[in-house]
Amino acid sequence: MSPVLTRWVHAQWQKKGCVARLLYPLSLITARIVRQRQKHRVKPAPSVFPPIIIVGNILVGGAGKTPVVIALCKALKAQGFCPGVISRGYGVKIGPTAQSGRPPLDPALVGDEPSLIAAEAQVPIGVHPDRLLAVQALLELAPETDVIIADDGLQHYALPRDLEIIVQDERGVGNGWLLPAGPLREEPQRLQTVDWVIQHGPAPNAQAAVYMRLSPTVFEHLATGQRIPVAQWLATHDTDCQAYAAIGQPQRFFNQLSALGIRLNQTIALADHASLDSADLQRFHDGPILTTTKDGIKLAYGPLRSDPRFWLLHVEAVFDPADWLTTLVRQIKRFQPGNERVKSKK
Repeated sequence: MSPVLTRWVHAQWQKKGCVARLLYPLSLITARIVRQRQKHRVKPAPSVFPPIIIVGNILVGGAGKTPVVIALCKALKAQGFCPGVISRGYGVKIGPTAQSGRPPLDPALVGDEPSLIAAEAQVPIGVHPDRLLAVQALLELAPETDVIIADDGLQHYALPRDLEIIVQDERGVGNGWLLPAGPLREEPQRLQTVDWVIQHGPAPNAQAAVYMRLSPTVFEHLATGQRIPVAQWLATHDTDCQAYAAIGQPQRFFNQLSALGIRLNQTIALADHASLDSADLQRFHDGPILTTTKDGIKLAYGPLRSDPRFWLLHVEAVFDPADWLTTLVRQIKRFQPGNERVKSKK
């Protein structure tokens, strides 16, 4: 779906207008299917698995899951855990056999988000639309894995889980209706049944337990790998720039650049997970081209990796309260071998 059409669809999903009302009968069918599938949700995970944590959302479109997964991996490693990540591998055809590997990982084989997570968090990855196959591949590759983090998969009810984390953004629950009349994969009440709700950006409601913002840290020059702190880069690049993003919410990235005081004379929004093609490239001039690390991971494995114009903006998740990950780690320890697995109060 083109970014223009995507923006239009999301605008319709924020209200109960004519388009949404026409589609509402189909949403009733979705609700029935979802409720039937939810009956098969397994929580807690069987003791044969390491603890499984799902980071997902109920809203269509990128809400900020990947930075949460990366931050969680780093926090667990700092506490002596050996985390591994499973993912569906959006944007690539995996085939009947799950892919697995350790960083660096070619995004053409596993997808841009798994490749980025592996690189940023330095963790092993298992990838397949059937998350149980991804778990099996991960554990065969890295039997030392003692915590599994599922990047997405909240609605993959065949995947057992011990803890569930939902990431929301400023869109909230939209008009509150399920697909296709609204943006929701599950009903809004699902927010009340998970262990954690993380609000990325402005909060349209007060249901979140944790708030998150993405703080820019460094610019990385794609061709050389040089990393320059944001403040230093801004001081030495007082020129108009251009930017592109192929993420769920491209405008969020462009707004972030503008908030840094960067003058953008051109922005190009591509469909989520898309790659630059020759027509897109011809639209750029000779100035710096700024993009996300998710897009940069694809560039690094492609023919444009030596183009000196590309700079990647690295960000890190900043949470409020800052110690929520400490609490989460304590919860995870309940599910380690030797401790009886107990169901969440939710």
